[in-house]
Amino acid sequence: MTTVRRTFLKNAATLSAAYTLPVIGFAQPAPAQRQFNPQPGAWRTFEVTTRVDILAPEGTTRVWLPVPSVDTDWQHSLDNAYSSNGQASMGSDAHYGAKLLAVEFAAGEKKPWVELTSRIQTRNRAVDWSVKKPVQEDAASLKFWTRPTALLPTDGIVRKTALEATRGAKTDVEKARAIYNWVVANTYREPKTRGCGEGDIKTMLETGNLGGKCADLNAIFVGLCRAVGLPARDVYGLRLVPSAFGYKELSGNPASLKGAQHCRAEVFLKDYGWVAMDPADVAKVMRLETAEWIKDTRHPVVAPVNQALFGGWEGNWLAWNMAHDVALPGAKGPKLGFLMYPVCETAEERLDSYAPDAFKYQITAREIKA
Repeated sequence: MTTVRRTFLKNAATLSAAYTLPVIGFAQPAPAQRQFNPQPGAWRTFEVTTRVDILAPEGTTRVWLPVPSVDTDWQHSLDNAYSSNGQASMGSDAHYGAKLLAVEFAAGEKKPWVELTSRIQTRNRAVDWSVKKPVQEDAASLKFWTRPTALLPTDGIVRKTALEATRGAKTDVEKARAIYNWVVANTYREPKTRGCGEGDIKTMLETGNLGGKCADLNAIFVGLCRAVGLPARDVYGLRLVPSAFGYKELSGNPASLKGAQHCRAEVFLKDYGWVAMDPADVAKVMRLETAEWIKDTRHPVVAPVNQALFGGWEGNWLAWNMAHDVALPGAKGPKLGFLMYPVCETAEERLDSYAPDAFKYQITAREIKA
């Protein structure tokens, strides 16, 4: 990271509520303020179809597909239907309850394929910070969401960074806000990162290379929260349709959703329950929404997103699961850091989930109108 960028980020970190400050225009008028204000409302129903074709099967071939596993006040995972020329069965991860479809193809099958269609309902989220509603949550469950995982350690440099980021913060809301601001100020969207990133937060913090994508940046948020005792979790999913607010980088193209995978985050706050967070999407808007790389959260394109994604997100997205360290049933390869993409193994190797055209999968969505 360059000295200039480090200086910028250091200065930006001091702006705990930068999005509330005015933008000063100089040579030309400032661009018009954008709108981004998702609020809970009507449910939307979608059918999401994943089709996988294995182009070069070798010996016994296996495929695993994520299945929507989240039922909350912002998503209903309804039903699933699948077909294949292999042996298919529904299963789940033992620790997180992440549902998946596992398919095995015989060694002689020359054109393995599977198609899964899932129906879900989703809607916008936004916390009302003016109304405290203390939420009782099972203590064991909350402890579960503070524990370390393979890619989310909570000691060493992760804890050191979390303590520095939250210095002076007393309440859980203040700590969550401080960590959110730290992530927005110190990390950045790196378009060259493959897929959604790997989420190896220890390496990122140790090297100072804080560029990445959603599974990296929101993982840093979750890891820092856990390191100071705030229950937090990544939520792995998929953008389905365009944003209602016109943000192209916060949209999905329902005709072709390969590459539309997106990881979000939640933190538990005792007066509000599980609250939506997405600092990674702030970074994405700053880097990609306009031709210039915006480096000021007060910019009228960024400001409404920065404000809304602390406590909310738009419901044009489905959640697959919240699982880490996923052991796929029958797999020869290692555990996955997370299950957000189709996964395939032949007798020779595990194929690259980040290369959908090589292993041939396509994801589409269809909104079902009442």
